[in-house]
Amino acid sequence: MGRSGRLTTGLHHARRLTRVAAACALSLMGVLAAPAVWAATTAVDGAEAEAVKQRFEARFDGLKATAVNPTPYGLYEVQLDDELVYVDPEVNFVLNGSLIDAKTREDVTRARKEALSAIDFSDLPTELSIRQVKGDGSRQVAIFEDPNCGYCKALRKTLEEVDNLTIHTFLLPILGPDSVTKATNVWCAKDQGKVWDEWMLKGRTPAQASCDAPLQDWTALARTLNIRGTPAVFFEDGTRVAGAMPLDMFNSRLERASQAAQ
Repeated sequence: MGRSGRLTTGLHHARRLTRVAAACALSLMGVLAAPAVWAATTAVDGAEAEAVKQRFEARFDGLKATAVNPTPYGLYEVQLDDELVYVDPEVNFVLNGSLIDAKTREDVTRARKEALSAIDFSDLPTELSIRQVKGDGSRQVAIFEDPNCGYCKALRKTLEEVDNLTIHTFLLPILGPDSVTKATNVWCAKDQGKVWDEWMLKGRTPAQASCDAPLQDWTALARTLNIRGTPAVFFEDGTRVAGAMPLDMFNSRLERASQAAQ
């Protein structure tokens, strides 16, 4: 169970909390108009944020906040590893859910999580990936995939419709021994990209091959990046998307990331 799940389970008067959270969300819908991602350290005394952190940890014994930041909405954002909840300054109420910007309809919480989980794309060890170039390869994306992942195969079909793209595929065989075997055979093949596409798009089982595949390096990298499933997609601006996505969404994210990286 995740930290936010344990938080909700451990709260007294859970029904009352749910009603309060819903009321907070409805009232916020009428006033949210600030940008989705805020400068966490501006306009508020850092000592107050630290005080909120101490109140939160005292209120919920056993939960350690990674960080506490003010928001433009009168609430404080509490980071619990990669999860977010919101509290009032006295930590009398907790909102466990998404904040929505009423004007733009943007999911503020999701945007904030993306910002917090962003990486430096240039730091990725692409020597551990399968590199495929489509068209002029001017745009880049990195994808962590398991050979037996159905959503990964769906994403691969989407990528067939995208041109001028360099794909860095990091194999992440987490779905069992057969995934490890297939990942090893693909990595050790003479034409890695061709064998990978033939399996993911056409179902042609990779031929037996042998070499020193970097299985532990893939696993360690995924752990460092806090990847919990496949596919995990990283764009050039460092943002990530967990799971497959439709073509229009992929193209939109790809274009935005490419412009930001220039």
